[in-house]
Formats: sequence, C-alpha cells, structure tokens
Amino acid sequence: MLGIGVDIGSTATKVAVLDGAGEIVETWMRPTGFSSVDAANGVAEHLEEQGFFEVPYAVVATGYGRVAVPFADKVVTEITCHGKGAGFLFGGGGTVVDVGGQDTKVIQLAGGMVKKFLMNDKCAAGTGRFLEIMADRLAVSQAELSELARAGEPTSISSMCTVFAESEVISLVGRGEPRENIANGVIESVVGRVATMASGIAGDEVFLTGGLCDNDYIVQRLSAVLGRNVCAFRGRHWRGRSGIGAEEIIATGKRNVYRGYRRKKNRMTEIELPRTFEEFNDQRKASFIKVKNYKQAGGKLIGFLCSYTPLEVMDAAGGVGGAMRHVG
Repeated sequence: MLGIGVDIGSTATKVAVLDGAGEIVETWMRPTGFSSVDAANGVAEHLEEQGFFEVPYAVVATGYGRVAVPFADKVVTEITCHGKGAGFLFGGGGTVVDVGGQDTKVIQLAGGMVKKFLMNDKCAAGTGRFLEIMADRLAVSQAELSELARAGEPTSISSMCTVFAESEVISLVGRGEPRENIANGVIESVVGRVATMASGIAGDEVFLTGGLCDNDYIVQRLSAVLGRNVCAFRGRHWRGRSGIGAEEIIATGKRNVYRGYRRKKNRMTEIELPRTFEEFNDQRKASFIKVKNYKQAGGKLIGFLCSYTPLEVMDAAGGVGGAMRHVG
C-alpha cells in the first residue's frame, strides 16, 4: 500500500508518496495560490496522472489548508506531522524549527514523539511572509536580501510587528541608510525572533524546515545565535516534510474511501454516500447514550468547535475529543 501525505501550506503545497517499505517514491511541490481547494484539486490531478490512484493507497492531509482535501482518509495537525516527519528523517530526538509562510513553530522531540512545542501564529513577524514583504520593500529577491545582509553592517529593526517593521524600514530608506545595512537588520530581526522561541526548548540538535532551508546565511546566523548546530535538510525530502509525517501516521489496510467524493476525469465529484443506518435519530440517540456512559464511567470528555483544534493535546490530557456543531 502507498502512503500519500498532502501538506497544503499558506504558501506552498507539498506531496510525499512512500511505498509499503517506507521508502520515498516521489516528492512534489507547487505554489498553493489563492485557493486551497484548487491546490487540492491540482494534487489530485498530479497523483492521478502519475498512476498513484491505480494501486491501494491511503491519504493523510495536513497544513493550513488540510480541511480542503476531500480525498483525505485522515486529517492531522502540522505539529504532529512535523514530529513524525522529523523522526523519520533525522531520528527520534532533537528540536525542529519550522519557519513557514504565516507562522513559526518550535517542536521538541523525544523518542520520535512531540514532547513540547511553541508556536507563533498571531503575527507574521519572524516568518517567511515577513521576509517577502521586506524584500519587496527593498526591491530585491529573498536570495538577494540575504546576500545584501551578509555584506551589511548591523542596523536595529526593533519592531516585532510586520506592519510597524515595514514603516521602520521606510524611515531608514528615507534617512539614506545603505540597503545592505537594512537587509542585515531584517535578517537579524527574523533570526532573533526564531532564536528566542527556540531557546525556550532544550535540545542539542536543531533541524530547520520550511522555505528558509535553502538560505545559507540565515542557517549560519541562527546557528551562531543559538550556539548550536542547525541542520537544514535540503533537497526533495524537506519538501515533503509534513507529507512524510502524514504518511507515517496512516494505519495500513485502509481502503481508498473518499468522504463523499470520487474521481471523475481528474476531478473530485460529490456523490451520494450509501446509508450507514436506517434512521438518523436512532443513531444520534445511540451516540448520546454512548457518550453519557463514557462520562459516567469516569472518562474525560472534551468538546471542541474549531476544526483546527489540536487533537493531540486532548490525547495527551487523557481525554476524548468530541466535535460540536452549532445550529441556527
């Protein structure tokens, strides 16, 4: 059976395909673009063209747009998938630093499992998006931004908010500050923010994932600031980092069951699912009784509304999560 991991991030969509022996068959990446749904359809078309849908397989979706993958057998958060992917690539321990398009994550691993994590998802400062905005403001590419920073002198950019930092950069340009110095300040701002997060989690080895893996200067500076070796796993493997983690979670033997969808000429077409039970009310009543009995037996029941709720936190607390629906 093939394991297919689909990671739809805010900037890029990654796919990893592993065979039954756990060997990487293919990794693939494309820009996510405006719509996560379109990105998911593009992934389905690619997998169809490559013939991966012609053999037994299972799909796990993760990332910012994971809920937009109708052909996923399982949906898992990025934290868990990063932990599994890092364990697969690097071994069971260490610290993973992922600088994504819209957030930054620092994950501590122990025995191949997530032990602790920190996440900056409230502001784009210190993320790939921050670098994109700053590079655009300086009229350079991100690669050129790093080269300029390497040749520049330290210039403080104190604002931790992307909007205010952009205003600060505009002021520096207006004062005639050399572009190299401003670029240096931008890079140091990102490195400093990431290092502050990473310093709160112990671990000798640090593994960098995300779009900054190919940025040698940032890897160098992050290593220097942390005082630890930072390993950036470049090449085709890192592109499927969460995808590989997603595949690792799949229980073997699952059939290719779409959640109300099927392939038709490279498109996902909604179909009418067979009825699992004769009367919905009977099933609903039975589920309420089952939950009631579980709770009366001393079980921990945790209700949640948001589809992005990290289920692994509930598992760690020894509870069982129950999705709640708001009607009206």
